[in-house]
Amino acid sequence: MPGSLVLMGSGETSPTMVEIHRAAARTLRPGARAVLLDTPYAFQENRADISARACRYFARSVGLDVEVAAGVTGADWVFSGPGSPTYALDRWAASGVAGDLRARVRARQGVTVLASAAACTAGLATVPVYEIYKVGADPHWREGLDLLEPLGLRAVVIPHFDNAEGGTHDTRYCYLGERRLSRMECELPPGTAVLGLDEHTALVIDLDGESAHVAGRGGLTVRRPGSRVVLPAGTRTDLAELRRLAEGRGGATVPQPSTRPAGSGPAPAEATLEETARACEKLFNAAVAEPDMVAAAQAVLDLETEIVKWAADTEEDSGGVDQARELMRLLIARLGEPASTARLRSLGLRALVEPLLALRARLRDEGRYELADTLRAALLEGGVVVEDTPDGPRWTAAS
Repeated sequence: MPGSLVLMGSGETSPTMVEIHRAAARTLRPGARAVLLDTPYAFQENRADISARACRYFARSVGLDVEVAAGVTGADWVFSGPGSPTYALDRWAASGVAGDLRARVRARQGVTVLASAAACTAGLATVPVYEIYKVGADPHWREGLDLLEPLGLRAVVIPHFDNAEGGTHDTRYCYLGERRLSRMECELPPGTAVLGLDEHTALVIDLDGESAHVAGRGGLTVRRPGSRVVLPAGTRTDLAELRRLAEGRGGATVPQPSTRPAGSGPAPAEATLEETARACEKLFNAAVAEPDMVAAAQAVLDLETEIVKWAADTEEDSGGVDQARELMRLLIARLGEPASTARLRSLGLRALVEPLLALRARLRDEGRYELADTLRAALLEGGVVVEDTPDGPRWTAAS
């Protein structure tokens, strides 16, 4: 079985990374043992819920039956993701998992997928992001797993490299920002490069063939003091070139992203939930302005569909599921507004109300009674009274 190392910047259990996971899973033998290491988030009260969502994601979207385990012995496929890098390092070092992970890479065996916090541990040093960003510790490094050393790479890995959640303050580089990262780079051993993985982006390394490619939505930045090279998604290269880049010797010969057949256009990028939510809100606003309640209701349904797709995401970046649900509630509450406007203009209500009742019925069928009640209240605000009867809902215009 060919060995591979997959490092992800974020989005590890989101729709954006499904194809990357599937490609790695296709290399596994029938009946392969797949293990999820929950160590990075094992201190959290919702540990079991995070693991359950991840297992559902891999079963439904990737076709892998995954077991939660404390070790990797005998595993063909290993995954670890969000949480605290330092919490994971301390426990992996004490339990021997750290050595087992290094042995997997050194032997070029099995599929090892490390994302977000777990990816942060893969280099010779690790960013203690919780301690620095959330507790206020002075910028410093912790010793890493150094899984890249057997590959001849002297580097640290920084996920969430293009993070923009800070808005008014710099949260790039795994929430460090430029000021702190520049200071910390001076403390790295001489000749150490930074491998920066953007969110929803992966570096996939074929350990046997020593090839590598960047997949997803962003890019891989190879950064050294005073210089940086960005390999965008689609770039295919090899470990020899990555070594040269990490040593500052290969910037002029970086392979370009692979081309697609003529006329096929660029490869479509999976939208994030935040982007989809914004698009649905824009369509909703345009539909309400008409008013076209069929289109407005469809925008809400499209947003709901996306929320379901992203429900398994274990690490919600900016614009996560909770924010999307809040937006959906807001849109539902606004659905009744055009009914009042239309009534005042003596327009027919049926074309406005029937699509909203159909949406309410769907919500009730799915057990989403809170949202269905929100929609009913919105209709009442708009001058439409909905009464549930044994023969189905009946509505009248309020006098």
